[in-house]
Amino acid sequence: MKVLIPSALHSYSGGSVAEANGATLAAVLADLDRLYPGIRFRMIDEQNRVRRHIRIFINGEQVHDLTQPLIASDEVVIVQALSGG
Repeated sequence: MKVLIPSALHSYSGGSVAEANGATLAAVLADLDRLYPGIRFRMIDEQNRVRRHIRIFINGEQVHDLTQPLIASDEVVIVQALSGG
């Protein structure tokens, strides 16, 4: 499935769009990490939760649950909040 990657993570993915496979959001993120080692840790914390500054959308709806089921035609969009002052 198509996964849109935020610019802050392009150093891992090499671009803004990736293809990943999996029956759940967790599986898709694991596949991304297989393809781009280290990227998952930037999105998911040690307690296996989406990091506070990351938002994940599936077909335009925000999800928090890594067990969210997915199908091949779904589009996953990862958004990273910017901070600073």
